Amino acid sequence: MRPEIPALEEIRHVHLVAVAGTAMGSLACMFQELGLRVSGSDVDTYPPMSELLRDAGVPVMKGFTRAHVLSSRPDLVVIGNAVRSDNPEARAVLEAGIPYVSLPEAIAHFFLRGKHSVVVAGTHGKTTTTSLIGHLLTHAGRDPTILIGGVAENLGSSFRLGEGEHFVIEGDEYDSAFFDKTPKFRHYEPRSLLLTSCEFDHADIYASLDEIRDVFRGWVDSLSKDTRIVYFRDSQAVRDIVREARGTVEGFGCSDDSVWRATDVSFDSDGTQFNVWRGEERLGSVRAPLFGRHNVENLLSAVAIAIGLGLTIREIAAALREFKGVRRRQEIRGEEAGVCVIEDFAHHPTAVRATLSALRVRFPDRRLWAVLEPRTNTSRRRFFEEAYAGSLALADCAILAGVYRPEQIPEEERFRPEQVVAEIARQGTEALHLPGPDEIIEWVVRNRSGRDVVVIMSNGSFGGIWDRLLAELRRSVRGGEG
Repeated sequence: MRPEIPALEEIRHVHLVAVAGTAMGSLACMFQELGLRVSGSDVDTYPPMSELLRDAGVPVMKGFTRAHVLSSRPDLVVIGNAVRSDNPEARAVLEAGIPYVSLPEAIAHFFLRGKHSVVVAGTHGKTTTTSLIGHLLTHAGRDPTILIGGVAENLGSSFRLGEGEHFVIEGDEYDSAFFDKTPKFRHYEPRSLLLTSCEFDHADIYASLDEIRDVFRGWVDSLSKDTRIVYFRDSQAVRDIVREARGTVEGFGCSDDSVWRATDVSFDSDGTQFNVWRGEERLGSVRAPLFGRHNVENLLSAVAIAIGLGLTIREIAAALREFKGVRRRQEIRGEEAGVCVIEDFAHHPTAVRATLSALRVRFPDRRLWAVLEPRTNTSRRRFFEEAYAGSLALADCAILAGVYRPEQIPEEERFRPEQVVAEIARQGTEALHLPGPDEIIEWVVRNRSGRDVVVIMSNGSFGGIWDRLLAELRRSVRGGEG
């Protein structure tokens, strides 16, 4: 029988297994800020979470061993969803009868109670839009609690503990833990819900788009009639999800019958500007230093949620001008030797296309390189080979790295970079398959034009390629190359 979850006042020490994930690391820091002793373990850590944990004073033990939990016997263990049932720490916790929870259980049990839960869910746009909503509430003095799947530049962190009534959080559709296969968002009970999109992803746990859509729909149908739902009306899949919703439902998008619309959209070197409409009423104009059509959707949906939470368009417009973005989302890491190096989290072909389209607008006169590491459970499989080719062909030069840990994927299911590169070339874009960071860095340094933008897309550390590339570009100039 599973041990009862202790009350917060009974907890002195919390241990997190697989602490280096973005949400797990943020939760560790949140517990630390409550004054608890916090420890964690993981196979590896890398920025930005390694820096966040270090700065918070959370010790991270290397690897997973029984001693990490049995030597000090914490009062509560949070087990991340990357942890399998045969993990030695997880087994030790179960055998010793130590109370344990999943990440979403911990959030719901210790932080969400008594708050107005603002949940952002969907395949794309969750992190940026959650950051936007959190920033709008913070700037307006509402003192929200925020938990983001990335580091928001305005916060300098991935979380914020506030005293206000709102808790803004991403609602991830991935499962919660090996002992709880329900989606993470099932643990959250939103009073305000934003549905950004619905596409096929997470091929390791979902078999099809229909299955993902049904999971979303089942959740939405279970929500209270008091829930306000803002959804992306331009998506048929999202319209299907909200069809039987009991709450108040408001669509956003370009279609004329959307409640929330953006018109007169314009882009320049400083970002994006558009007019906001609610029905037949023009509320005003907003501007933000974000780029791309996908960010127009992110901004519009954040505005719709914020107005429903009581903010005025004037408060919103003032806050958006000061929004600084999210790390790993079109983040400029530096420029050397005429090469601007950008880090981006894009890994789904739709996100890759959106990122490249946005950078075309942002840097219209520069040569655009796209580098992609197939690293996620979906991108390492063959589901989207044709879609990746179409997205990457938007660049002037596309480079596909080798599949991350290819031995984990059966060969007959495994993504084939060579075939995708050939298809990109057939569409008229220069394309290469280069196995890893060393070869990619060497190629870029030798073939730069001096007016390049190189966006390197991965949801992992990718061997620290961004800083290494900038260092090699500096070295090449000092050494007289090019």
